[in-house]
Amino acid sequence: MGSEVRGDRDEMGLGGGAMTDERRNLLAPPRFDNGDEEASVVGTIGVVPKDGFHVAYLVYFTLGAGFLLPWNAFITAVDYFSYLYPAAPVDRVFSVAYMLSCLLLLLLIVGWAHKSSAPVRINAGLALFTVALLVVPVMDASYVKGVRGIYSAYDVTVSAVLLSGIADALVQGGVVGAAGELPQRYMQAVVAGTAASGVLVSAMRVITKAIYPQDAHGLRKSANLYFVVSIVVMVICLICYNVADRLPVVQYYKDIKSQAQKEENSEKGSMSGSAWRSTLWHIIGRIKWFGFGIFLIYVVTLSIFPGYITEDVHSEVLKDWYPIVLITGYNVFDLVGKSLTAFFLLENTNIAVAACVARLLFYPLFLGCLHGPEFFRTEIPVTVLTCLLGLTNGYLTSVLMILAPKTLPIQHAETAGIAIVLFLVLGLAVGSIVSWFWVI
Repeated sequence: MGSEVRGDRDEMGLGGGAMTDERRNLLAPPRFDNGDEEASVVGTIGVVPKDGFHVAYLVYFTLGAGFLLPWNAFITAVDYFSYLYPAAPVDRVFSVAYMLSCLLLLLLIVGWAHKSSAPVRINAGLALFTVALLVVPVMDASYVKGVRGIYSAYDVTVSAVLLSGIADALVQGGVVGAAGELPQRYMQAVVAGTAASGVLVSAMRVITKAIYPQDAHGLRKSANLYFVVSIVVMVICLICYNVADRLPVVQYYKDIKSQAQKEENSEKGSMSGSAWRSTLWHIIGRIKWFGFGIFLIYVVTLSIFPGYITEDVHSEVLKDWYPIVLITGYNVFDLVGKSLTAFFLLENTNIAVAACVARLLFYPLFLGCLHGPEFFRTEIPVTVLTCLLGLTNGYLTSVLMILAPKTLPIQHAETAGIAIVLFLVLGLAVGSIVSWFWVI
């Protein structure tokens, strides 16, 4: 990133201005040794510690996978929950409970990010995730035992979903905010990790469908497997994050942030009250176009996937495997898209935002797969479109998430990252609502 990004934003006013010279020097160093960003000499700060064996990268990748896995566990096990509680609209209630709790807490975190500690938020969130995930298998083994209609257990399950939404806001906001303070490869790792979570769940879904009978007993086994795997991943995330937070490369950028904060406080005074509100609005103004792009990406994606994929298209050949094949295809190409930015990062913000708008074309294209010519209603066009939906979702998300925090000084990058997550979750919520209306 550098002058190219600056020129693109200044031409159309995107991003509210250019990256500062300090920020460019700190997080986008112009010279690399052996292709390793961490080996560069940055200004007068000194040599950036190397990320030995890419440990920090792998940890942020794991954290990205971790904070989406609980939601994937709840929603993938929805068949079992629907069997247990036939009178309840399980999938809709889960979506509302999770998105609403996550969105409301993110609003609070954005406003109070400067007064809270990212390590505290992330550790608390991972602990809450673990507790929420434990509720389902423990309650199933000791109380529900596969018996239908125990609606007191349903209330507890919804409470666990609410708790997971709160944990998501804490962890996702903290991880994305922390990655925003580091070189761009760590944000790419987080975003790619979120896609890997979807691939992992798809793989588990394929395996459980193949080995377990599709009856109540099989659904129960599948659901418990999803939750056990998710609990193990949460424990791994908890350990890995606390190891990575002490790595020299992470501490190096924390020291730079601390120094920048001290300099800002000495110039402007303490960031509190009206001064912080003014700074917060400035931050949001700088990233508003990135946020708009992220919001639009997820409105389009969630209004089509997975509802349209699982409910509106059918295959005489693949039968009930068809939705699983489509969802797996989407998740794999989402991972491909989010991994591509490790090799090629589109630095033209105008093009990236325009591409987000262009994704609105998926609406008439998918509509054609329902009501268009016979060829468009076959498996090949639907599969190709679904994979393209995943590819564009992944690549554009990664581009905007990487670029947004780099438009601000390092001391405000965390808040910018949290604000971008807020736009993302808002897009998820609106997309989930639109999904009920756009296809008749």
